[in-house]
Amino acid sequence: MGGEMLPPDEAGPDDVVLSWEGADVLAVRLPQLADSLDHILAAMERKQGKPLADLDRKAKQEVVRILEARGAFSVRHGVETVAGALGVSRFTVYNYLNREKGA
Repeated sequence: MGGEMLPPDEAGPDDVVLSWEGADVLAVRLPQLADSLDHILAAMERKQGKPLADLDRKAKQEVVRILEARGAFSVRHGVETVAGALGVSRFTVYNYLNREKGA
């Protein structure tokens, strides 16, 4: 997920502080979800062994299905980011999403 561990005294307001037996022992700084989407897309490219834009239509639909399951489209500009990575339009991504929901 790409989180970063910090000493509890360095925790910011958005960090998660973990306690053990009443004492703060660790803080976790989670990445911005939009950054995580870039990491997910890069991992999917590595897994496919080629740029996502080079995949065939069926494989791109599968990528969209996996990303939907991971919440990729809940982030701001998620559809645009995925569309750019796949080399398709936003309209095409929405069609893939609607196709998945209709199946």
